[in-house]
Amino acid sequence: MRMDRLRPLLRSMAKITDCVSTLWAVDRRNMTGLAFCVFLFASGFVIPGHVGLYFNLAGLLIVLGGTFGAALVCFGTERLFIVYKVLMTSYRTRVKEPEELVQILVDLSVKSRLRGLLSLQEDENETSILFLRRALGFLVDAYPGHQIKEFLNTEMYFFRLRREKSERVLSTMAETCPAFGMVGSVVGLISMLVGVGDSSAILATVPIALTSTLYGVVLANFFFLPFAANIRQRTDRELLLQKIITDSVLAIESEVNPRVLEMKLKSFLTPSSRQGRLVSLKRIQEKFKIKPRPTEPLPAQRPSVQHS
Repeated sequence: MRMDRLRPLLRSMAKITDCVSTLWAVDRRNMTGLAFCVFLFASGFVIPGHVGLYFNLAGLLIVLGGTFGAALVCFGTERLFIVYKVLMTSYRTRVKEPEELVQILVDLSVKSRLRGLLSLQEDENETSILFLRRALGFLVDAYPGHQIKEFLNTEMYFFRLRREKSERVLSTMAETCPAFGMVGSVVGLISMLVGVGDSSAILATVPIALTSTLYGVVLANFFFLPFAANIRQRTDRELLLQKIITDSVLAIESEVNPRVLEMKLKSFLTPSSRQGRLVSLKRIQEKFKIKPRPTEPLPAQRPSVQHS
């Protein structure tokens, strides 16, 4: 009977383990660093011995149930599901580096000068960056520059608000987690006081009092706060990319020289990433399969007739 009760919990822990392994599959260096830090952290529990004393199902249920219950009361199931999707996307997908995006946008600027704005419709359908796809759609549809700027700035503003809400959920869970750890400690102390004359009852309830506080502190500082910080860091990176896209699209709409646009966009990059020249006619022709225009031969000059 006891194993039947533990099977749902074991299945849930297996799913969590699978999610953690897939979350970090994008960056192997992060995975290696995380594994090393977890090894050091777990060694502190193993070295003193008696590892089994740290596992307490009752204390874990109190902390998890209380934390997620409080989050449901504050934000609701829909918001928690959104936070889950944001976290999965944050760890599974890679954000383009600014220098990669700058090169793409400079190439699009050159292409628009060679083929016209309507030629960007091909890139609108192929790009994987949703914000860039919308911006190119505005260009192809011939929206004026001030309307494009207004649309993109509005989207950036509400994107930041949505991410701040997700970050607030995780920060709230990190704040409540240690508090419910203290609740578990109080439950353990009450049970211990009930069985003051029974040493076996005291030994059974003391782990609940101590491990509940441990679970609350570990979950708050090892999971919820790092998750919130990761969302904040990724949001800042994506807002930087959106700012680069906005300035580039407005420059393309105004028919700014691609070389001038390149110099402007390089100001968003670190000094080590500004080396090299992006505007190369040969590279642009190879990338967009543009055939160079044949040069017309100069007309032959007639020999001058000298009159004697």
